[in-house]
Amino acid sequence: MDRRLMTAVGVALLVALAGCSGVTGTTGDIGADANPVSAEEPTLERSIEVTASGEATTEPDRATIRVAVTATGDTSAAVRDDLADADGALRAALTDWGIDEDDIRTDVYDVRETYETRENPDRAKYQGIHRYAVTIDDVDAVGDVIDVAVDAGADEVQRIEFGLSEEREREVRAAAIENAMANADADAAVLANASGLEVTGAYRVSTADSGVTPYRIAETAMSGDDGGASTGIETGDVTVRITVNVLYGAAQA
Repeated sequence: MDRRLMTAVGVALLVALAGCSGVTGTTGDIGADANPVSAEEPTLERSIEVTASGEATTEPDRATIRVAVTATGDTSAAVRDDLADADGALRAALTDWGIDEDDIRTDVYDVRETYETRENPDRAKYQGIHRYAVTIDDVDAVGDVIDVAVDAGADEVQRIEFGLSEEREREVRAAAIENAMANADADAAVLANASGLEVTGAYRVSTADSGVTPYRIAETAMSGDDGGASTGIETGDVTVRITVNVLYGAAQA
């Protein structure tokens, strides 16, 4: 082969290799910047994993009263008209008492056809119900609100639920978490002792199930023909429960 040709080929080969080297280096730098290497999470040689629950109770600071008006008639339009009239009267009475309109919500509204029977051929063909959820922050005033609703035309008080405001629930939830962690620590200590280990500290903590159990009064039929006697309602505590999962580090005792 001609010596000049060999020299040209050699130069071209060196240029090609230099170009490949440059591309490879650039790609590596980009990859390093895009995906920096992070320190790996340390591995525990020995560990104890515990799931524990805790709860906290407190007096309620909020109540929801479910009251309903009912109507019957020969036509669905007649039933709807009756419910509309009752709606205006009930809302006016409750807002005049001091309840904000946003705290009077429709919970159930239903108008449906009924069916005649041989035993009662004159039975109304349509019936309707409009149920409201009325929320108040003064739990001591539940009886007064019931009286106002019944006097304004409510036919039923179906359920009373005592619960917590958002702020109060957060406070009680924090107490429930502390109790759950105390139970987890105690369980971990027992497990460690039974295994010839000792707990070196909590390594990972997370919450699992949680919930609030309000105090409820079951469905009750009410009537306005009570001679004007006021309604007295007793309250009960509200419970907040939470479950925690805790991974503890451990060492040989």
